[in-house]
Amino acid sequence: MNALIFAAGFGERMRPLSLHTPKPLLLVHGKALIVYHLEALARAGVHKVVINISHLGEQIKQALGDGSAWNLQLHYSEEGHPPLETGGGMHKALALLGDAPFIALNGDIFVDLDFSSLVQRALHGALAHLLMVNNPAHHPEGDFVLSEGTLRTCGPNKLTFSGIGLYDPKLLAGLPSGRYKLGPILREAMAFGQISGELFTGCWEDVGTPERLIALNAGAPHTPL
Repeated sequence: MNALIFAAGFGERMRPLSLHTPKPLLLVHGKALIVYHLEALARAGVHKVVINISHLGEQIKQALGDGSAWNLQLHYSEEGHPPLETGGGMHKALALLGDAPFIALNGDIFVDLDFSSLVQRALHGALAHLLMVNNPAHHPEGDFVLSEGTLRTCGPNKLTFSGIGLYDPKLLAGLPSGRYKLGPILREAMAFGQISGELFTGCWEDVGTPERLIALNAGAPHTPL
């Protein structure tokens, strides 16, 4: 299975740190956020990882190279400026990802996840399977409702999308190239019951601001699964 890591954003909430360093290269306990992802994907048996880049993308290429340090094949989907957002970025990366389902995740989250659970999962007709988490303090309203393994847009007890999912390329079938978000596409598919999900209760942090990065580094060092 292949994987896509979103790493093209400007990191506006992370300024001033992101003015000179792309968010995925910010350090947690001495290691770049994106390196935790690469290590975990390699442990799960993923061989090819596509990284979409725009803002300070050359730094990411220089830091990670061809992926051989993790026994991975790294490919870069270069988007130019401004970046293409999550939907447009995923659409552009499909040329490198192929026709089979793939894992996609945000490059600026910190998570202790065994990705083999996604590598081994079948979509069973769904267009995507999303990992949800309990709502963090900075996002108490949540995103989607998880009901018997299916995600819906409306209802009580919403959970927060973790930024990690398994996607069928058919989700973007017929869509043009360009700049657009993934969220509306997922919501439209949810209206037809085509997006499944599950609750992830392990360590997960959205490292979106300097304050959250400081708090994460102040905690106990990461121990890989």
